[in-house]
Amino acid sequence: MKTTDFSQYISDFLSRYLPEEKGLSFNTIAVYRDTFVLLLKFINENSKIKLEKLTLSDIKKETIIEYLEWTQKERNCSNTTWNLRLAGIHAFYKYLQYQNIDMLFEIQKILSIKRKKAFKNNINYISLDGIKILLQQPDIKTLRGVRDLALLSLMYDTGARVQEIIDLTPAMLRLEKPNTIKVIGKGNKVRLIPMIDAQTIHLKNYLKSYNLTNSENRLQPLFFNSRKEKLSRAGVNYILKKHIESAKNQNKVLLPVKVSCHSLRHSKAMHLLQAGVNLIYIRDILGHVSIKTTEIYARTDSKHKRDALEKAYLKSNPSPSQEAEWENNESLISWLKKF
Repeated sequence: MKTTDFSQYISDFLSRYLPEEKGLSFNTIAVYRDTFVLLLKFINENSKIKLEKLTLSDIKKETIIEYLEWTQKERNCSNTTWNLRLAGIHAFYKYLQYQNIDMLFEIQKILSIKRKKAFKNNINYISLDGIKILLQQPDIKTLRGVRDLALLSLMYDTGARVQEIIDLTPAMLRLEKPNTIKVIGKGNKVRLIPMIDAQTIHLKNYLKSYNLTNSENRLQPLFFNSRKEKLSRAGVNYILKKHIESAKNQNKVLLPVKVSCHSLRHSKAMHLLQAGVNLIYIRDILGHVSIKTTEIYARTDSKHKRDALEKAYLKSNPSPSQEAEWENNESLISWLKKF
């Protein structure tokens, strides 16, 4: 069967261009791949074109817009997801600009598709008391409980992304002072994150319980399932939700209605900010490229806002002994009438 130009270009885009020329991580490439898997599903269900005969010329600006609208109507996707899918499509057509100049006009039309304004939700984080209750839930008398405590406390203590935790191996831990953990973040960028002594204790107990201190196990996944395979995102999420539900049975007030793995990362960032840690250090711990990304925590932190307002009030407001003239008057209105 003759290979179509679409299959040629999309294969080169995903397997060579993104990892080799752009240096993108496997997870980012997987998001782009899923975008085009859904696009093919849409075309297959809504057109008479057979996928094995699909060409670039079959995909117009209108096709992409209809696809994006389909993801919202049929799959209940948000504007944020619209923008995520569109980013993958734009990346592909920017690549095509230099590969197929004959289609430049249609490529530019597709690149002109606008992002949608995405509603920014408040950061979903757990209070310190909520974190304490959560970490009390795993039963450390069992092997699973030892693992769950090490996993959840490490996610919180380091503020690492769930994929960064999943990709860890015992060799990436330094359990002698200064205690650090090496994580591989977006774009395969490596960063070292300091760990507190209490976290090190949980990890040492876990490593010992699962025989991970032996040199032959240093490169295997740090957290794994019954098949010795590294945990999936779904697996980590299952562990978190199990203990969240248990914690809510103890105290519903301290736990948010919705909690995700990313909530632990948000929680760590907020707690560092509330402890007075400089945003620059929080940025480095979280692995943000720009300080602008980290500033969202400062904008969200109502405690810091309240403290700042109180300080400003105390500086500008007269002391109790210095009563304002209108305070002893019959009413504010009569005082104002004197002006």
